[in-house]
Amino acid sequence: MTITAEPRFDTQQHYAHSPFRTPHRPLTSRLRVTGASGERYEEILTDGALDFVCGLHRQFAGRRAELLAVRRCRRDQPRPYEFLPETASIRNDPSWRVAPTAPGLEDRRCEITGPPTAKMTINALNSGARVWMADFEDATSPTWSNVIEGQLNLYDAVRRQIDFTGPDGRRYELNRDTATIMVRPRGWHLTEKHLVMDGQAIPAAFVDFGLFFFHNALTLINDGRGPYFYLPKLQSHHEARLWHDVFAWAEEALGIPHGTIRATCLIETFPAAFEMAEILYELRDYSAGLNAGRWDYIFSFIKNHADDPSAVLPNRAEITMTVPFMRAYTELLVKTCHERGAHAIGGMAAFVPSAASPEATATALEKTRSDKAREAGDGFDGSWVAHPGLVPTCTEVFSGVLGERANQLDRRRDDVHVTARELSDLGDLPRTVTLSGVRTDLRVPLVYLSSWVAGQGAVAIDHLMEDAATVEISRMQLWQWIRHRATTSGGVQITRELVSAMLAEEVERMLERTPESERWTITAAQDILEHGCLDEEFPSFVTSYGYSHYLAARG
Repeated sequence: MTITAEPRFDTQQHYAHSPFRTPHRPLTSRLRVTGASGERYEEILTDGALDFVCGLHRQFAGRRAELLAVRRCRRDQPRPYEFLPETASIRNDPSWRVAPTAPGLEDRRCEITGPPTAKMTINALNSGARVWMADFEDATSPTWSNVIEGQLNLYDAVRRQIDFTGPDGRRYELNRDTATIMVRPRGWHLTEKHLVMDGQAIPAAFVDFGLFFFHNALTLINDGRGPYFYLPKLQSHHEARLWHDVFAWAEEALGIPHGTIRATCLIETFPAAFEMAEILYELRDYSAGLNAGRWDYIFSFIKNHADDPSAVLPNRAEITMTVPFMRAYTELLVKTCHERGAHAIGGMAAFVPSAASPEATATALEKTRSDKAREAGDGFDGSWVAHPGLVPTCTEVFSGVLGERANQLDRRRDDVHVTARELSDLGDLPRTVTLSGVRTDLRVPLVYLSSWVAGQGAVAIDHLMEDAATVEISRMQLWQWIRHRATTSGGVQITRELVSAMLAEEVERMLERTPESERWTITAAQDILEHGCLDEEFPSFVTSYGYSHYLAARG
């Protein structure tokens, strides 16, 4: 369906008759808010909004739990991944399409990502990118204050009432023309321990989606856009079906026409690569396409080949988008999307330009240009960047291919025929592992996680924007190298003892140059990293451990 600004919703009248505006409803009365209160928190944590979130929990928490149990069973019973025979009819049926493009999402040649802090919100919306993905997941440290203040920043941005003054006195305000907002809630595997219903923490996805949707959906529609989302870390079409049902329930609950919501799914897990068409099909009333979430995909590839000695990967820097398994994955994504009228969005350019380092900036821009030229040439409709300074380069490259067109949906990739084997093919990828690569995989996560436990979720390190996804790659590489006793190019075998000793060295270096009052963040980061790479059995996500041990207890 096509959403238009007319007829306008009478927001006050609508909310006055909504059951979720009735104070002290039974569901809310069973909810405990354990997080500390802050300035304006009551504007987000209203009775109506909390009851809406509780409604999501009551309706869908059981199904979420069942799907997470299926994930665990799938991991415990490893098997070669194949395209599902039981859904072949969906893949082979050429007649179905996803929903028409929604207002504000027609042209997505450049999208920017980042956490919904006040400064990032304004800079991202003003950046010149067509879309901003407000990220509550990998780029946000999910402290209670970050979660609620992020919702406040989005609330203000939707109403164009946000501003920010930096420590240097510089004032930030919204331009007249701004990017379209898409919100990425946290994944199915995470919970929000500061909202507890009947003794059970509410799934974080319901909190992030529910608070944003409840407060902003009608305002966005009245402004000619709509409530749009990015869905992270799906592993199957059954998980996509759950999101479909969440959307349908939410629309009905607020009296919004069916199909108003739009969502782009990140294909960032290895299992999901085999179910791209099925994921689009399950979400077809709401689908805004697929995104190639490259960093989490590499992490998931390692995780799903953890016991395969033939799938041991080299240093992280060697795993580029041109290696066979990554190439197959992205080409299949474009082909699948364009067969169904869905946008295909490329992966993130993580380079961070620096005025203090012109040489590093020139290198970053050139690498970004090359990366985006490959994606545009392959048929992607747009791509991601992590920094406003990369927006002009990404936009210029895609504009050179698109011209006056808004996208490349008319470009079919009938030349692409990807097999299940090709999605695991390493080809002649050199398996080079070096001690410097081991040290990088220790140092970068240690620096990042020390910032993460302190509340910062996106951190520039060595001119790259690091987030939770790149930490997961590093720690899974270390675990994989230890598991299979990989040998460096210098003949050194990577063992648990070697990695532990090198980690201790990096910790000592950081402690020496860190004020005593902040050293706890480094020891916390060390604990999280040790848990992620040195344990006999690897945890699915180190952020889950870090959250429960270091963030949940903070008000």
